Amino acid sequence: MSNHQILNNADHRDLRVLLEPGAERGDAVMATLITPAEFRRAQGDYPIVFRLNQEDGSFTALALFGFENGENLFLGDGKWDAHYRPLSIAIQPFLIGRPADGDGEGQVHIDMDHPRISSTDEGTRVFDEDGGTTPYLEEIAGLLGELDDGFRHSTGFFEALKRHELLEPFTLEVPLSDGSKHSLVGFHIIDEAKLQKLDGDALADLHSNGHLMPVFMALASLSHFTELVERKDARARNG
Repeated sequence: MSNHQILNNADHRDLRVLLEPGAERGDAVMATLITPAEFRRAQGDYPIVFRLNQEDGSFTALALFGFENGENLFLGDGKWDAHYRPLSIAIQPFLIGRPADGDGEGQVHIDMDHPRISSTDEGTRVFDEDGGTTPYLEEIAGLLGELDDGFRHSTGFFEALKRHELLEPFTLEVPLSDGSKHSLVGFHIIDEAKLQKLDGDALADLHSNGHLMPVFMALASLSHFTELVERKDARARNG
């Protein structure tokens, strides 16, 4: 359940947010949405995969944290063990809302039922005692704007991937040292063989529209599957 409200300094004057990572604070997720604008930063820590929407044939991009629902192998002991946290995680419990007619600038909304909402005097203030914005809220507003802009400009990227047939279904077997096996299914990755066979016109199309670099970043990110399996194996050994 969620309880989205337009953020304002009258209703939310004393609101505080718990910033520390934790499973109990909504961070126990297998993956999260990312935009192509984030690929350069995300590829340093996570495999980037793509998910097909069976209803309309569209794709979204995900930073992968684990191999099964609720598993975040970067989360432990109150820390997020990676250099970069994707924007869709970093902005919680805030989100961008739109006016009822769908037009106009985005509004900062907050999910008052999110586990990061503090019910005590612990946490970071959103507004100061005079109702002014805190540095934390200013930072969040910037991240929300960046995320919103990234989503708005991602349509052309996914259309280009489909146009050049650069995505392929992907299955990964995850054998662990205790003899157990897990499988990762239901995702797509960049098809390296087809990327290498693109002619000059196709490459020029991707480059001129700013899509070529994110493609290479997504491809480079796949090297992190080895590390992710190692994290999974270490967690299984340590219980």
